[in-house]
Amino acid sequence: MNPSEMTTPALKRRMACWLYEGMLLFGVVFISGYLFGTLSQTRNAMDNRHALQAFLFLIFGIYFVWFWSKGQTLAMKTWHIRVVDVHGQALTQQRALVRYVLSWVWILPPLAVIWPLGLGGGETSVYFLGWVAIWALSSRFQREGQFWHDVWSGTRLVNSKPLSR
Repeated sequence: MNPSEMTTPALKRRMACWLYEGMLLFGVVFISGYLFGTLSQTRNAMDNRHALQAFLFLIFGIYFVWFWSKGQTLAMKTWHIRVVDVHGQALTQQRALVRYVLSWVWILPPLAVIWPLGLGGGETSVYFLGWVAIWALSSRFQREGQFWHDVWSGTRLVNSKPLSR
């Protein structure tokens, strides 16, 4: 990929893709949760909760590492965004795994604040959405406009041309 093709998508488009990815993950969670509940014979949602969370972490990892090493998730295809390494090459599965682990910076810091405080739903939403906004806007302070977890993992999001039919 030549340097002129490695332009960073607008923050608005990357965040729209992020939201769409969340909607698609609802289906992954539903099917995975059903599979987990059936195989573990879990009758109550609070039983085996931590095991289910670990299982979903693993399933999400498989989902993202698989698709990122191919270049795009379904949401990224829809929004014409591709993930590549800093040289414009496809990600290896190892680099995609590093990106997956580092991408949890979107989620873990607000959880680390919320959990010990035992906050309710409204306060939790404010902390979570506030952190997401701060994290997304912090990409403006990065030279190429990339998210920081992409910089740390040696990856980048670039515009992708739609496939011709």
